Formats: sequence, structure tokens, C-alpha cells
Amino acid sequence: MEEIRLGTIGSGAIVHSILDNVKATDGIRLAAVYSRTEDKGKALAAEYGAEKVYTDMDAFLANDEVNFVYIATPNLLHYGQIKKALLAGKNVICEKPFCTKAEQARELVALAKEKHLFLVEAVPTAFLPNFDVLKRELPKIGKVKLVLGNYSQYSARYDQLLKGEVPNVFNPECGAGCLMDLNFYNVYLNIALFGKPKDAVYYPNIYPGMADTSGILMMCYDGFVSQSTGAKDTWGVNSFQIEGEKGYIYIKDGSNGIAEVRVVTKTSDETFNDQPNPDRWSYEVQNLTKLVLTDDYAAIYKRLDVTLDVVATLESSRKKAGILFPGD
Repeated sequence: MEEIRLGTIGSGAIVHSILDNVKATDGIRLAAVYSRTEDKGKALAAEYGAEKVYTDMDAFLANDEVNFVYIATPNLLHYGQIKKALLAGKNVICEKPFCTKAEQARELVALAKEKHLFLVEAVPTAFLPNFDVLKRELPKIGKVKLVLGNYSQYSARYDQLLKGEVPNVFNPECGAGCLMDLNFYNVYLNIALFGKPKDAVYYPNIYPGMADTSGILMMCYDGFVSQSTGAKDTWGVNSFQIEGEKGYIYIKDGSNGIAEVRVVTKTSDETFNDQPNPDRWSYEVQNLTKLVLTDDYAAIYKRLDVTLDVVATLESSRKKAGILFPGD
């Protein structure tokens, strides 16, 4: 592929983070915007130089100028929008979480491969230089025994919830909740490093009538246990620690960004950081663009193996915890 010509669906804060880096990256540009609200679409297009604005999805997907669709909408819309874009012959980048059901995820991955299209879950983790550092350094700590992850960030939307409002981020009708949001990053990093767990049990704090506002996911592997904590109703020190028989690895700022990797053994204490730019989306956009422009389908599809295991783990654990979405 010579150039990524992006069309966006969605206009939230994450879209701006991505498009800021699209503007700064060669080989990718914004070509079109779809929005249910024409004014929002025009504002986004003007800010980032898109030529077309659509309020009709079919017309948007019929634009031959667009060869990649970027989806950043509420979780339960992802499956239908990804499928529609793939069937229209478009490559797709979709924000996490990819979708809410393992059956749907398998269908979408199979469709992308059948049509020889790129399909990407937009998780910065997989594209970060420090993720490669982490994988390289992991053997130094010996046999892993415990994994401890925490991502807690108090949300202003929790205040709205306490006032009786129903924000999308806590609404089960949108496929939302903390496990599908902040704690997702802990789960993704675990599975990217260690594969799918043998079992996963979620212990959530559930606001009446809503999804989870915080909780702890316990994942069991052969020989070790992993604890993933996520919260949108508290805050604390975010971190990720892997403890082995010969030492430990401490990840500064946690799974969402991997700001530094500290490796401590009985004979050494080293800190690594191959990410001078603190903007994690810069690495996602730049490295994804490189893979696409070199037609590296194998690397993209390999990441989808992780996505499939993450979707399956999230689905099974939330259902056992009594968190149900439409269609469950």
C-alpha cells in the first residue's frame, strides 16, 4: 500500500489523540469524516484537513478515496461497524475493546483474512518500543510466580453517575464498564506476554443498574496467578509488576503506556526506556503505518491472535460476574 487514506467514525477525545499523530506521520492522512452530527463532522474535518464529511454511513463507505476506516464509537457498535466496513472492502482500525463477544471477534477476523484486508485493534501496547524491551528482559527474572497490575483513574463521569445521570462509560446498554475500559489494558498486557489464562474470575464493584465502576480480575496460569485491578471510582499509583523466582520487573505508570521497564535481580538493577516521546499514540500511529505500507499482514494478523484471547477472557469473566450486555 502506498498511502493510508483514513476515514473516521467517531469524534471523541481519543480520535483527536490519534489524528494529532496522523498529521505528524508520513504515509497516512485523514481523507473523510463520518458523524451523525454534521456540525461535529465539519469541525473535525476542518481541524485535520479532511476533504469530505458524511452523515450517511453507506455514502461514507462508498468513497473510493478512503481505504482505511478508523472506528471510535461505543463498544456495542464496534462489531456491526467493523463488519460493514470490511464488507465494503475497507481495511479497519477499531478502538479497544475490539468487540464484546468472542464469536463476533472470530467472525470478523475470518472475514478480514478472507478478503485480505488489514484489521487492527487500536491498542498502543502492541506497538510500543518498551513492550519489546519487556519481552526481551522477561527471562531474567526466572519462573514467573505473581503478576500485579493496577490502573485506577477517577472519572468525572463517576460524579455524573452519583448525580443520577447515565454516562455511556458505565452503561451496560453500551457494552461498557471498567473491565472493558481501564482494566482492559492490564488484561491485554497479560495475554500479550503469557497467552490466554486457564481461568479468569472477576470481582466487580457494580453501581445499581449499571456496569462495573471498578474491580479485580484474577487470572490463573500454569504455575502463577495474575491480579488485574482497574477503577474509575478511585485513584492511586498505577503500576504493573511481574515477580519471578530470580527477580522482578516493575513497569512505571502501568500497562497503559509502559513508560519505563525496571529489571531487578539479586545481582543487578537496570532501568530501560526506549520511548523518549511520552505520547504513546505516536508509536501506535507510526509503527502501524510502517507495517501497513510494507504490506506486513503477518504482523497485523499475529496481533489479532491476542485480540481473540482478550475478547474471550473479558466475555467469560464479566458474564460469570453477572455483567450482561444486550445480546448476551
